[in-house]
Amino acid sequence: MHPIHRPVSRALAAGALSLALLSAGSAGAFAAEAKPSPAPSSPSPKPSPSMSTMGSITVKASKTSVKSGDTVTFIGRTHDLKIGSPLVLQHENNGKWTSLKASVKVKNGNAYSLTAKLNTKGTQHLRIAAVGKKVYSPTVTVKVN
Repeated sequence: MHPIHRPVSRALAAGALSLALLSAGSAGAFAAEAKPSPAPSSPSPKPSPSMSTMGSITVKASKTSVKSGDTVTFIGRTHDLKIGSPLVLQHENNGKWTSLKASVKVKNGNAYSLTAKLNTKGTQHLRIAAVGKKVYSPTVTVKVN
């Protein structure tokens, strides 16, 4: 082969190879586009009543330390409890929760405000409970002197 033809034939071979690669890539892209797309996944099922939450209650005490006989106001909101649902203040006594004589009903806006007189001295662990349901607020601590 003549020395001048060698670079030309290399260029032609490189061009042919590039064309072949481009054609294969285009064919692959066309084949990828021609494939039917998978069916969209079905939407997740709607929660059944057994899957839904039972509700929740928040609580905040107006004071964290009081004298025996003083009053403390507990405020908060409820979620998934009907307006008018009764709530009661509970305290932990020897590892068991017992209801006190302080109760209130859920108001419009799912809010409540409950005032109670605390007479038992010591550190009181208190919570708000929905009457007849297993829905409780987190525990708040009030020290009664």
